[in-house]
Amino acid sequence: MRENWRSKLSVLAGTSALVLSAVTATPALADDAPVSPQEVRMPANMKIVEGGATEPGAAAPSPAERAEPAAPAGPAVSAGPAGTMEAEAVGTAQAAPSSNTCLGSTAAYGASGCFQHSGDIVWAGDTKKDGMSAAVGVYTDYGRAAEVCVNKLGVDTWATCNKNYGEGGNVRLRVLRYDGDTGKFYQPETWSGWIPVDGKY
Repeated sequence: MRENWRSKLSVLAGTSALVLSAVTATPALADDAPVSPQEVRMPANMKIVEGGATEPGAAAPSPAERAEPAAPAGPAVSAGPAGTMEAEAVGTAQAAPSSNTCLGSTAAYGASGCFQHSGDIVWAGDTKKDGMSAAVGVYTDYGRAAEVCVNKLGVDTWATCNKNYGEGGNVRLRVLRYDGDTGKFYQPETWSGWIPVDGKY
């Protein structure tokens, strides 16, 4: 009887050791790992500006990275009255982007942003329902303190921050997420290139 009990105990101990070795030797799957947003450190003097709602029915400005140059100088032919052909002079100057063009369009998970040169408007779009707000940081190349435009209006909305930047300078956008409860910013984040305030590349 005692021999039978020792055999059972030996089998139980061996099985436990085998299970323990399998558990410790198998790495955790990536899907099982807890996912938490990574905090981003912002400059200490960063001013947070809450973006305002756009006018009812107003659409976000059309995105564009660079204005397309005009056609080269030379006559362009167009049909005149009664089907006659007329020549038109075409300028060589680079076309300025339209006033509603949004430059430097940049997006990261849950957030999108761009800069409208007419009126110096920063646009912040919230694209994910995740309890966080879209944030667009604005940096200049002429020493003005950085600011961030935050969209607290909810998912599928655009907020605007109307600023006044130096016409001879450039701005750069940093798009990321913001948690209003903690006052912290989170990755993923994306940076735009330098955008001329006057819209002329």
